[in-house]
Amino acid sequence: MSSAEQIAKQAKDSFDASQLLDAHERHRALVALKDALTAAKADILQANKQDIEDARAQVAAGKMSSSLLKRLDLESSPSKYDDMLQGILDVDSLPDPTGQVTYARTLDEGLELHRVTCPIGVLLVIFEARPEVIVNITALAIKSGNAAILKGGKESNNTQAVMTKVIQGALATTALPPAYIQTVSTRNEIASLLSQDRYIDLVIPRGSNSLVRSIQNDSRIPVMGHADGLCAVFVDETAVEKKAINVVVDSKTTYTAACNSAETLLIHEKLLPTLWPKLASSLLAANIALRCDPATLSALSSDPSISSLPSFSSLVTPSTAEDYDTEFLELILAVKAVPSCGAAIAHINNHSSHHTDSIVTEDDANARAFCRGIDSAGVYVNASTRFADGFRYGFGTEVGVSTGKTHARGPVGLEGLVIYKYQVRSTAAEGHGTAVFGTGAGQRPFLHTPLPLGDSPF
Repeated sequence: MSSAEQIAKQAKDSFDASQLLDAHERHRALVALKDALTAAKADILQANKQDIEDARAQVAAGKMSSSLLKRLDLESSPSKYDDMLQGILDVDSLPDPTGQVTYARTLDEGLELHRVTCPIGVLLVIFEARPEVIVNITALAIKSGNAAILKGGKESNNTQAVMTKVIQGALATTALPPAYIQTVSTRNEIASLLSQDRYIDLVIPRGSNSLVRSIQNDSRIPVMGHADGLCAVFVDETAVEKKAINVVVDSKTTYTAACNSAETLLIHEKLLPTLWPKLASSLLAANIALRCDPATLSALSSDPSISSLPSFSSLVTPSTAEDYDTEFLELILAVKAVPSCGAAIAHINNHSSHHTDSIVTEDDANARAFCRGIDSAGVYVNASTRFADGFRYGFGTEVGVSTGKTHARGPVGLEGLVIYKYQVRSTAAEGHGTAVFGTGAGQRPFLHTPLPLGDSPF
């Protein structure tokens, strides 16, 4: 048995064993996980510092982006580690997503059908750099009843190794098997795991479109794609200045390395001599580079209040066609003027990654058209694209943001990690067979009368 097959089989065996445990054991495991990560904070942060030191050398050599370095740092904000721990408790406090009846019918006297939510099985989750994702996904997997194999970016190998030891040590104190959560560290292991469709039920890649497509082409296992975040904000002709500035600046600046950060700004052409220079001034004040199409560039060049700014010559440049298909993950916006809401919708649908897009408008008809016409997982009106997040949606945390259209879409929390099974139960003295049902003489019809929903009766 190969190493990859052994890892996958251990995960499957752990999952099968966990299905016979009471749901309270998952609560115990989450508490143990939080306590263990709290106790090991110093060790984990020390390992993270080593990863950051190595990454800085890669950035200096031009082999890594600064945005990737920022994602790697568990101390990039004072509360980041504690927020990670709080995320475990937030997930633990959510209702159990398994064992819930979502459809129930009486088929015949003494014969009932229930559709009941249940875990998917074994998840293979592939992600880049951010080591807190290991904890986020571990918490979601445990709460939803799924076993998981995790592969972080090589940039976080030291942090991942310590975290894995802590996580499996915590599980060893509970009824869940330690192999319920496993990590791997090399691309070769991933390549081998992608062939383990006998044991692995779902692959969740968090990364570029090319990564997602590569995995979809290389595996028979179903793939839930978490690809680029090429998000856009459209400022409609009715937009209010203060509202537009707030939404656009927040969408771009609060965390430029996030997948829900805006990368494209569309401006209604009627706003070019009025609101656009004021919005551009706020963006330039935030040190955002503006890559402008001819119309938006001309409007700024002819406005002395903008063209006279010291930052104008360095931050305002002509755009290229490629800019509108680029996830910058930096303080850069591709800007374009459009003649109508319909033109904005067409541009976004043709260029976005179908993640999250927003309109700033006071026109209800345009807001409705935008919400109906945009083919993205998240569509917002007068709100920052940065709201596209499992924590902000009340999911506790997320396994990622799915830009696909099957099973789960948008921020994927607990509900996106369960599927369902149909349970049929007969309480008749002789059980039930199908031969007695039909439209012929002496046969009887199905009742199909609704039953109350709620917890599974089994």
